[in-house]
Amino acid sequence: MTVWDDLVGQDRVAEQLRTAAGAARAVLAGEGVGGMTHAWLFTGPPGVGTATAARAFAAALQCVSPDLALGAEPGCGHCDGCHTALTGTHADVDVVATELLSIGVKETRDLVRRAAMTPAGGRWQVIILEDAGRLTEGAGNVLLKAIEEPADRTVWLLCAPSLEDALPTIRSRCRNVALRTPPAGAVADLLMRRDGIDPAMAAFAASASGGDIKSARRLALDEQARGRRADVLRIPMVVGDIGLAMAAAQRLVDAAAEDAKQVAADLDGRETEDLRAALGAVGGGRMPSGTAGVMKELENKQKKRATRTQRDCLDRALVDLTAFYRDVLALQLRAAVPLANDVLRADLDTIARTSTPEATLRRIEAILACRRAIDANVAPLLAVEAMVLMLRTG
Repeated sequence: MTVWDDLVGQDRVAEQLRTAAGAARAVLAGEGVGGMTHAWLFTGPPGVGTATAARAFAAALQCVSPDLALGAEPGCGHCDGCHTALTGTHADVDVVATELLSIGVKETRDLVRRAAMTPAGGRWQVIILEDAGRLTEGAGNVLLKAIEEPADRTVWLLCAPSLEDALPTIRSRCRNVALRTPPAGAVADLLMRRDGIDPAMAAFAASASGGDIKSARRLALDEQARGRRADVLRIPMVVGDIGLAMAAAQRLVDAAAEDAKQVAADLDGRETEDLRAALGAVGGGRMPSGTAGVMKELENKQKKRATRTQRDCLDRALVDLTAFYRDVLALQLRAAVPLANDVLRADLDTIARTSTPEATLRRIEAILACRRAIDANVAPLLAVEAMVLMLRTG
């Protein structure tokens, strides 16, 4: 098993990265023509594996397989360099993934200082920034200097949903690696092979997720997630009744808030207790003086994480709703494409028959407008209620 095996449906990208890793090895050996690209931007729809591709490339850069001397390609997946890079324990590979709404100047300056260090293993200092699209403008300016004048052995691997999500000054100085949405069959095969999921369930989850590997796994393994998705996809059938439509909007927001609450329950208590113990307040004892500010900072971080989690859960639901209307549009236009929600064919046929393609496009635009509004800090319930009213009128 090589480091490229989890790049589902990304054969072209895997080949591109294998070639680049081989060129990087030649540079280290003093045999390369030209230099190593020191800044990469991995882009692709959420869930397709941009971070996975970045980690695989980092592992290939750190590969120390003895077979390399015999002409093998970097990225064996078995040597110490590959294994530690993939598991997050390699001394020269830093992975940064924020749980907050944005990445600020302070965190970015810490990264830049880390990137300037000499690699402990003598190969490459690799910095993986999984949420480059969340850099603030100030943080982007800090990062820009490091990318423009990188250290000789430093490689930046940035991940974002699209080129437009990265700051223009950043993306213009990076080599883009564009990942595509993997076919449902490839996602289903991964779920069966890696997670031992039943073939029928794997096929359903892969189709319903629209190529989002994380969502597919969640749907396959979590019955509650399947139930919440089913509730979301009932909305198009009740928007004709204003009372039922508003109730559906409330349920959608409440479900996202409940998901965020569950995540908080798992993490917040553990983080709080760990920090209290680190500060000397063991066994429920009083906090030492002068530590109130540290606890307040943790509380603020947890609130921001809860906000992002709620937004992410709500966004997943809106993506599912978009896929429903995409299927309706495909039926209306008689497009020969697979349906993501074929199990709801009766509902799809009903809406396709009783509306027009123009109305369906307006409904899809209403959902996209709702996503943009939530991203701009509009109250979730207000944004969803406005969307539901637009779905009702078409």
